[in-house]
Amino acid sequence: MALAALEDWHISGLDVRSAYLYGKLDEEIYLEQPEGFRIPGSEHKVFRLKRALYGLKQAGLAWWRTLSESMKLMGYKRLTNDAGLYIYKRHSDGELVVVIVYVDDALFCGRDKKLVALLKARFMKKWECRDLGDAKEFLRMRITRIGRKIFLDQRAYLEKVLDRCGMMNARPALTPLPAGYIPAPNTGQATPELRSRYQKVIGSLLYLMLGTRPDLAFAVTKLAQHAANPTEDHLSKALHICRYLVGTKNYALVYNGDSQLGLIAGTDSDWASDPYTRRSQPGFMLKLANCAFSWVSRAQKTIALSSTEAEYMAMSDCSRQVVWVHNLLAELGYHIGRVPLSGDNQGSIHIGQNPVTESRSKHIDIRYHYIREVYDRGITDIFYVEGTNNPADIFTKNLGTVKFHHFRPYLGLHFPKAA
Repeated sequence: MALAALEDWHISGLDVRSAYLYGKLDEEIYLEQPEGFRIPGSEHKVFRLKRALYGLKQAGLAWWRTLSESMKLMGYKRLTNDAGLYIYKRHSDGELVVVIVYVDDALFCGRDKKLVALLKARFMKKWECRDLGDAKEFLRMRITRIGRKIFLDQRAYLEKVLDRCGMMNARPALTPLPAGYIPAPNTGQATPELRSRYQKVIGSLLYLMLGTRPDLAFAVTKLAQHAANPTEDHLSKALHICRYLVGTKNYALVYNGDSQLGLIAGTDSDWASDPYTRRSQPGFMLKLANCAFSWVSRAQKTIALSSTEAEYMAMSDCSRQVVWVHNLLAELGYHIGRVPLSGDNQGSIHIGQNPVTESRSKHIDIRYHYIREVYDRGITDIFYVEGTNNPADIFTKNLGTVKFHHFRPYLGLHFPKAA
């Protein structure tokens, strides 16, 4: 969506009817004759499947292989860095069309509206499809265009979640969770009813967070760590997140096509703030068109021995995502310079820019030194930002109202009228 806004691409959608049934099977699979389709006199025999069926574990892969082969014959190139992306370049002028495919949903994106329509029509001749016209929705995310801005939200799904949880008319909360709240592990055993209800709520919130709500990242991932054995307090706090959504259900990610900021990345990490595990919680985001399109908040797998180490590990994790995006853009034909990667710890920045071994950092796992290679290859440019001005802080802890509301717009998340 960020590229579509910046390049002013036309976006057209479709979905393939019964997509999995097109998948060709490479292996021999047999099944018993189903009720109503048994052949008289041959009831003891079995059928051999020639095509995939819904419910077959190979169905998804079979459809992807069949689609990929067909797209190649139609002149598309599948990207190495994302197997769900295909590009078509017109020989006469190099005009580009990007096709995004997720299972049976597809978006055709390009500047030339006639070329997009032509390629989409060719695709629909090959497969039985439902033409969705100008894209208004994709994977339950609503797409709205106003001028050179693209708004992305999940309001319809969000309201279903609130209704299912009985929170539609709840009193709105100003932040996802209370400032400084840290969930305590359950010392007993959750009832099956509590576990089931909690997992349903958390699963729904995770889908919202991964789609269009980076402001929920820390709160939801922190509570998700207790999904196997929750307490009533955990459930209460999950519903607190729902109360926050009641007051922000109209918010959307806003990709601004007039933005001149380019691709930027920001990281942060707390240090051992969880008194039960002492694992640090880092987070990072990548922005394009002045809006986040990739974000992460998750506990580190190893215990950091200092704040510098925790921040260094966070920057290394972020740099891996930057490399993937950098390579993806290169495949699309966009060659960019160094990506600004910010952090608020001078020590971690020094280690990342200088391949030196010191007594306080020599124990750091070699995998985290990947950031040095990325910096030396000219992919990132690491720089310092004051902690009070670091929006990635929103991914590392439950902030108070003033600070949370200060950083939220930096994610590109706005109430549409204020965007």
